[in-house]
Amino acid sequence: PDAAALGEAERTLASFPPLVFAGEARTLEERLGEAAMGRAFLLQGGDCAESFKEFGANNIRDTFRLMLQMAVVLTFGGQMPIIKVGRMAGQFAKPRSNPIETRDGVTLPSYQGDIINNDDFDEKSRAPNPQRLIRAYSQSASTLNLLRAFAHGGYADLQRVTEWNLDFLRHSTQGDRYVELAQRVHDAIGFMLAAGLPPQHPMMTTAEFWTSHECLHLPYEQALTREDSTSGLYYDCSAHMLWVGERTRQLDGAHVEFLRGISNPVGIKR
Repeated sequence: PDAAALGEAERTLASFPPLVFAGEARTLEERLGEAAMGRAFLLQGGDCAESFKEFGANNIRDTFRLMLQMAVVLTFGGQMPIIKVGRMAGQFAKPRSNPIETRDGVTLPSYQGDIINNDDFDEKSRAPNPQRLIRAYSQSASTLNLLRAFAHGGYADLQRVTEWNLDFLRHSTQGDRYVELAQRVHDAIGFMLAAGLPPQHPMMTTAEFWTSHECLHLPYEQALTREDSTSGLYYDCSAHMLWVGERTRQLDGAHVEFLRGISNPVGIKR
């Protein structure tokens, strides 16, 4: 890759606003502490890898909606809060066991996710392009903006979510197995409203939603790391939560060393 272009992209990212805030990451850490004590349940989901080609409001909405639908059922069945963490707004890198790929006698660098190169099998597409870091940041910012609007703008209304579940079951070939459960959830919400909980109460109309991705592209992660002015601790402000994967979790490796220095919640994929 072009080292000068990479350095310029890193400096540009470092000058941009954080995508998430340290206080948000601390709140997620508290929620995960409750899960560790058995008083909450972690629900994490999303695409294996995000792409530039498939970016759009509908895809973001559908993932968010599915997470809400799952969370409502889990909350009712488990009788505990559900911590909703999306694998989105930053999951652009793909770990590869082999740095090269060969097709029909032609050998090129492997596709390593849209944040690094393109999946088309030609020399230009597979060349690392540091400008993709800037595009990944912009797409993540847009995704987070929409997620926050969905979570706090009324789209996450509990009554709406339960209606989604009932509608899904009406049009599903396996719906009969779950109709009773969905109806019980619907009735429970009706009881809360009848008991005096206002329909516009934040408990009914908003949702906490967090973002996460694998800590893989260190120049991107380092450029978005900020010192928190209130605590003096460092946070990777590209996501609320990060994790280290099977290929990068060596104890003497750069990824573990980076994660050791930040205060975000960190996961270890096994």
